[in-house]
Amino acid sequence: MKDTKTNQANAADSVQYEQLYAMLLEAIPSSVLLISRNLRILSANRNFLEKGRTTLSDTLGSKIEEVFPAVIIEQMDIAKRIKEVLETNKPIKGERMSYRAPGVSLRIYYYSLIPFFRQGRAKGILLLMDDVTEQLRLGEEVRQGEMHRLRIVDSASDLIFSTDCAGNILTWNAAAEKLLGYSSAEVEGRKFVELCASEERADIQRIFDHIDTLDIPQNKECSMLSTKGANVNLISWVFSPLPDHLNQSVGIVAVGRDLTETRRLEMELIQSQRLAALGVMSGGIAHEIKNPLAICSSAAQFLAEEEDCTPKFRRECVDKICRSIQRATAIIDSLRNFAKPYVKSRTSQVNLVETIRETRKLLSHQAKLQQVVVSVSSPADNILVEGEPTLLQQLFLNLFTNALTAMPTGGGGVKVEVCLTEAHVSVRVSDTGCGIGEQNIGKIFDPFFSTAPVGKGTGLGLSICYAIVQQHGGTITAESTVGQGSSFTVKLPLWVSATRSEGKP
Repeated sequence: MKDTKTNQANAADSVQYEQLYAMLLEAIPSSVLLISRNLRILSANRNFLEKGRTTLSDTLGSKIEEVFPAVIIEQMDIAKRIKEVLETNKPIKGERMSYRAPGVSLRIYYYSLIPFFRQGRAKGILLLMDDVTEQLRLGEEVRQGEMHRLRIVDSASDLIFSTDCAGNILTWNAAAEKLLGYSSAEVEGRKFVELCASEERADIQRIFDHIDTLDIPQNKECSMLSTKGANVNLISWVFSPLPDHLNQSVGIVAVGRDLTETRRLEMELIQSQRLAALGVMSGGIAHEIKNPLAICSSAAQFLAEEEDCTPKFRRECVDKICRSIQRATAIIDSLRNFAKPYVKSRTSQVNLVETIRETRKLLSHQAKLQQVVVSVSSPADNILVEGEPTLLQQLFLNLFTNALTAMPTGGGGVKVEVCLTEAHVSVRVSDTGCGIGEQNIGKIFDPFFSTAPVGKGTGLGLSICYAIVQQHGGTITAESTVGQGSSFTVKLPLWVSATRSEGKP
């Protein structure tokens, strides 16, 4: 009776173990086959049956060659592999196998053959198969994407490199190799600042030290050292922080452009502009001086030929000669002012508001005669700029004179508005005169260009204004509408004292 109960208990335990084994087998995500020593299927899980599109009854007891297609049997050489594992008692893990069934895309598997033992002897083989087709496809897509990005970087004509946070070079593209002569292997791990010209290293290091605290990319033009140790052409760099997936800076990426060709084209453009300006100026000088010289010549001929000329006629000829010489002298003086070099040592603090008001006083009589009201508005009485006082007064004298000249017979108004920003002062001179046509607005700063009647003005007033503003590090712009008037805006940097420039209070 006792033996019967024991047998029943053992049978119950056996059933329970079989159920647990079946549950475990079904839970495994791999395809699992249990193969006997004579290469017959002892067990198969649901994953294998679904992928093989077969049933458990058709699979159990079948031979290997009856379960797998011939192409897999040949590719795996599974019979030989199983015998090898049974003889050596050593598993085979991570072997690769590919298979393409008719009408089905290529599938790739990794499989393992693991022996299982009873009483110290291998009784069969556990075959585990994992379909890794999608993982490999995704991995290949990632690799192809990475290779594509690397090819883009290497194909770029600009220099591209990346560093870690300490400034050690990590990557270096083909354009950088070609221009500087260093291969990627030669620069990898080196400090980028070591490749910069010595006078630029402090500025570059400062950018590297603070790049992660700055909101915008940093620009810097820098001469680089080649493999020969000499400076190469100037490179324009743009440095940007390199963030990780948490948006934390893990390095720096920089893009550089060789400025050699740009500088050459700029010099050619400047040279052509100089030649064009010289041609315009030469023509203007010839035209402006030829007229008074012709008058002088005619008057002198009259005096030489008319021996019995009256005193009145003689005085008229002399007056014409004197006026023509004065006009030629004025033209030459204007040219000298136009070409006058800017001497930095002559600059000083200039109260711009005071200069503007003094200039208005100089023209107050003329404005009164023309019935023109000149008004000045300023946010402060003392606005300092750095400059040469007489040049700045000439600047506004020319602008006020032009405004008065443009006024109609019935009078008008000239408004001078002074505005302040953090680092600059802007002066806007607006008039209610005749205005300038759209076809001429782009030429008004050219030497000898003038819309005034012949003989009135030299055409150098606005050119001199432009030169003076440029000499003082500022800008001048013009707006105009025919019949409504014109506006000229002068923008100059504010005075920066020695203490302010050093960052002291």
